[in-house]
Amino acid sequence: MNFLGNILYDSVYHATPILLCVLGGIFAYKANVLNIALEGMMLAGAFVSMLVSYLTGNIALGYLAAIAVCLLIGLIFSFMTVTYKGNVIVVGLAINMVVPAIAGFVLQYMESANIRLTWKDVSDFKIHIPVIDKIPILGDILSGHTPITYLSFIGIFFIWLLMYRTKFGIYVRVVGENEDAARNLGLNTNKYRYLAILLGAFCCSLAGINLALERMVLFTNNMTAGRGFIAIAAIYCGQGDPVSSALYAIVFGAARALAVNMGLYAGPAAALFDVIPYVVMGIVLTIVSMLKYRNQKVRGFH
Repeated sequence: MNFLGNILYDSVYHATPILLCVLGGIFAYKANVLNIALEGMMLAGAFVSMLVSYLTGNIALGYLAAIAVCLLIGLIFSFMTVTYKGNVIVVGLAINMVVPAIAGFVLQYMESANIRLTWKDVSDFKIHIPVIDKIPILGDILSGHTPITYLSFIGIFFIWLLMYRTKFGIYVRVVGENEDAARNLGLNTNKYRYLAILLGAFCCSLAGINLALERMVLFTNNMTAGRGFIAIAAIYCGQGDPVSSALYAIVFGAARALAVNMGLYAGPAAALFDVIPYVVMGIVLTIVSMLKYRNQKVRGFH
């Protein structure tokens, strides 16, 4: 592939973990719970999927264990913030710090800087779509990705359906917008907040699996590199709408792809391009905040 083709392919590649966190996190956002723990949940998914696969030699067990552990973390987060009304920022940051600490301890116990599956190759996870694979340029961009990558983009439509075309989505939004009205309707507000957070935990587990197991068959500590916080920024920019938030996630993924591909030609200065995704995120957040402020002023004037 040429330079542009590489960027387009890598945009899909790098957007996937962010997109999964966004699709899961928007329900907590709509339920008026800011899930700061997306980063820690994703790292837990990456770590557990690799550790269990490494110890058992079974990829399926790695998938299941990662999902189970992330759901457990989601329950802990829900219990402390929803049931006992703990500060979501404090609890979320605690999870984000505890997970890499546990991963670091295990790696040190194993006397290794990383976990690598020597008996599995990245190409084993890639799916080449027969018809699309033959199309020039388009085939190189859309074919050859992992199962969870395709699932994440298909998931945009299903999450939109869940958000706007099901009772669950409607009730979650009612709980977030007006808790008293939700209670008057007889809704168990805590139950819907729990479910919203657990859905986010499930999606974060898939993001972690995709990041470590499917894409690299390798785990290194802190490999999420702030993707969970980028997902929170995408959710904020898209105001919790599945399609809008997903588009912002793809934009941030494209910025990461641009940074990586430009870094390949930059030699010693390659590290400078690592800031591109964060600069793009800062610019986008600033523009979105300005537009929101202007719209509020216009509404207030009228």
